[in-house]
Order: sequence, then structure tokens, then C-alpha cells
Amino acid sequence: MDAPANNIHTRAIAEFVSGLTYEQIPAEVRARIKLLILDSLGCAIYGANLEWCRILREVLEALDATRTTSIWGTSCRLSSPHAALVNGTQVQGFELDDVHRTAVLHVGAVTLPPLIAVAESHARLSGRDLLTAAVAGYEIGPRVGLCMGQEHIGQGWHSGATVGVFSAAAGAARALRLSPDGTVHALGIAGTQSSGLMAAQYGAMVKRMHAGRAAQSGLYAALLARQGFTGIVDVFEAPYGGFCTTFSRSQDRFNLAALSAGLGERFETMRISLKFYSCVGSNHTTLDAIRDIRKRRPFAVEDVDSIVVQASQVTLDHAGWPYKPEGLTAAQLNLPFCVATLLIEGDVFVDEFTPDCVVDPARIALARKVKVVHDPAITALGATHRHKVHVEVYFRDGSVETETCEAPRGSEHSFASADDIARKFRKLAEPSLGKQADAILAMTLELDDLPDCRALIDLLRLQP
Repeated sequence: MDAPANNIHTRAIAEFVSGLTYEQIPAEVRARIKLLILDSLGCAIYGANLEWCRILREVLEALDATRTTSIWGTSCRLSSPHAALVNGTQVQGFELDDVHRTAVLHVGAVTLPPLIAVAESHARLSGRDLLTAAVAGYEIGPRVGLCMGQEHIGQGWHSGATVGVFSAAAGAARALRLSPDGTVHALGIAGTQSSGLMAAQYGAMVKRMHAGRAAQSGLYAALLARQGFTGIVDVFEAPYGGFCTTFSRSQDRFNLAALSAGLGERFETMRISLKFYSCVGSNHTTLDAIRDIRKRRPFAVEDVDSIVVQASQVTLDHAGWPYKPEGLTAAQLNLPFCVATLLIEGDVFVDEFTPDCVVDPARIALARKVKVVHDPAITALGATHRHKVHVEVYFRDGSVETETCEAPRGSEHSFASADDIARKFRKLAEPSLGKQADAILAMTLELDDLPDCRALIDLLRLQP
């Protein structure tokens, strides 16, 4: 390959992905990736019954006569790229899936759909092969997010869609056993398909599809590269039209060294968080803070005069805007509305977000009492602390309760137990799959010993 001299980071990523073996992955990372996979599968199975996922699936079924690759939680099959599109949309379908908070990326939603599509329709993978390829994908996307910094989403790009293509391509490339050269091209093909606009968060169904498109683009990239199709070989480093220069306002807004720093030594997989609220990750620290306040001082909604959330600029931009009833997407992303949901309903999970909740007068009235303000000191702490909040609850009797929360439950700082993750999985999967859910859970946690991943994939499909 005639590679430019300045593609050192793209090449380092490609060599890591291509050369990664199961034995090189530390035991704690192997254990963690299985829990992360299980969580994403549960999110996808639940997502199969959501309106936007159903519309997408039905449109593609009418267009695509190929029936090779499973749509999880359904009896439907589509071509592998369309299956990756639908399954990725399902994983991200209800704001339940994992997130690398510093890199601002939902990793499972973009990595697993193309990888499992490869395992079902393009190559035979053992459980160890699947775990290895998954780690490859879970390592690369977050590093691209760290390279771009929180300004990337701040300027309006939806990082799950833009950055996510690289996790998707890396996982699929490893599953297809591409050479380093082939992986360079897969990354270059994926990068030029990258797109996603944050304005979708204000009510549009298409926000849910961003992860699916990234998953699909990564699969296309790996399949094309396997056949010799070429991509941008310095996709990250190119000074004109490269990913970093194009998706950042200026040269000093990204850090190319973060792309390959610590590859094979520091595993970003261990810094991925799980979500136990059905809303955008930026809201979770505030919800935890209010739960803590309510534990030490039980109060009724009628007791609240106002609530002030001091937060980073990214949290303010991402979730702190004044609520308008523009659909479930907006409701799940809006911080004031989620605070109102917690206080009125007692939780912020799937049962609390029904289609009619978006116009609930009580929630809207309470949401108007919640104000999110920028705290420059939190922003100055940088991306690793962007979800930190200081919450003040002002009561009608004149008293005030305050709470600061650095990281929510399920975060990398207080990762959830296997039992908690299993309970979440069952709650999401059992309504659709019944006893199959337990079989999926057991097989996922024992992937190391699975000879052929198609046994697991068969369980993900709704049986007639």
C-alpha cells in the first residue's frame, strides 16, 4: 500500500485491530466485555417493539428481499447491512444503552450489529473470536472520541454517529480477519461515510437511527476492504478533508496522539458505563443527586419551589434546554423533563416514558421549575468531569438541600454488578422472548466456550 508518511495513528490502530488476539486481552476486560454485550442485546430486544424501529424495519423489508441476517427480538431477517442498520437503531432505540462518557460514544450500538452480522452471514466466529473483535471495536471508537474532545458534540455533531463508524469498522474488520492494510482501508472507507447532526435530539425519530447508520457504514467498510476496495489511508491525519480537520473547528481542538495512546495496555472498554435510567447519559448525575436528596429528606412534588442544576457547558447544550413537547426523543434527552419524571413517577426507566407522557401537564409544569445553568468551573475540569453537577432544591418553606454528583451509578467509577446487569437484561428481554432470555444470558456470559456464535444468534431471534 502506498501510504503517506503521516498516517502513523491510522496505521497503529489498524495494526492493533488486525493483530489483537483473545490471549492478549486481560481477564478483567474479557469479563467486562461480556457484560457490555449482554446489556446491548437487552436494549436491542426491547427496542424491536418501538414505533421508530418498527417503521424502519417495515420499510426495509419492503425494499430488501434478502433474508440472511437476523433482526434481534423479531422473526425478521434482512441483508446484513440492513440488519446492522436496524439492530443498531434498536440498541440505541430508547436511551438505555452503554456510553463512554468522556468520549461521548454509545459503543455497543455501533460495534455489535456489524460484528454479529459478520458472525451470522460472512464468517464463522467462535465465542472467543467474537469477544476479541468486540474488544477491538470497543477500543477504537472511544479513542477517536477522546481525540476529538467534547467540543465535537458541542459544535453540533452527534458523536455516536460520526465517531461510531470507527468502532463499527474496527470490530467488523477484526471479525473478517483483515490484514493491517485492509483495516487501514476499512477505517478510511468508514470515515468518509461519517455523519450525524445533534439537532435530531429535539424530537426527531432519526436520532435513534444514527447508531444504526454508523453500524451499517462500518460493515460496508469492512466488507468492501476485504475485496480490495480502497479508502482514505490517512483518514485521521489528512490536513485537508481528513476526519479530524473536517469535524473540528480548528487544529488545536483535537489531539491526534489520543488515537493510539495506550493501545493494548490501557483498555477503554473498562471506562464504558451502563445506564439504569432510560434517558441521555448527561442527565444521570442529576437524577442520582436528587434521589440522594430525597433519601435523606423525603419530600412531595408540592413542596418544591425550584431546582437549579449547575453543570458543564456540554450538559447545558446537550440536555439543559427549556422543554417543549416534541416527542419521546426530546423528552428522554431533556434534563428538566427527566427530573420531573423522577419526582412524579419515582423512576426514569421504560415504563415512565409512554407516548402520552410528553404532554403530561404535571411533568411539564414541574419541568419549568428546573433550571440548568452553566458552571464554568465544571467545564474547566475537562471532558472526564463533564457530567459532574451541583444540584440545589429550593423548597416552599424556604429551606434548601444541595448535592454534588461526580459520576452516576453504573459508571466506570462504580460499575454495576453482574446481578444488576442481569436484572436489567431480563426486564428488557423477557416480555418479548420469555425463557429465551435466560438462555441468551447464560450463553453470553459463557462466550469463551462457545464453538460457533450462530448458536447465540439463533436465540436472539423470536421463535415461531
